[in-house]
Amino acid sequence: MIRLKLYAALTVILFFKMSAISIVQGIARTRGGAFTLPEDATLFGAKLVAEELPIVQRGARAWRNDLENIPIFLFLGFIFVMSPFSVRSEEIYFTVFAAARIAHTIFFLNAMQPWRTIAYTVGALTSVALAVHIITGLILL
Repeated sequence: MIRLKLYAALTVILFFKMSAISIVQGIARTRGGAFTLPEDATLFGAKLVAEELPIVQRGARAWRNDLENIPIFLFLGFIFVMSPFSVRSEEIYFTVFAAARIAHTIFFLNAMQPWRTIAYTVGALTSVALAVHIITGLILL
């Protein structure tokens, strides 16, 4: 049961992290008074613009990056949780991955290099390590 709790906590944390990007984008549009959709511009009494504000564009890129990385990690994490592997291992994998993705978003939204790339790399290597752990564990079973 503890294993599913860890997995559920990871999933919820990543959900809120991704939701935060949408909130940042909404606040930026409202504060900037600029919307790309006519109905939104009308609703908020803002100007209609052809291109999103830079922070909104950064948020969209961070969101796409999440969509390229989080789902596969969640699939791998679920396989791991259903395996006979160590709970301590998944605590480490899940914690490191969640921290790396949160850091990546913060660094991406604030244009902080090389920290963005470092956070991305830590998350990606965590996914690779998890996949290797699964494969080697299955071979050795």
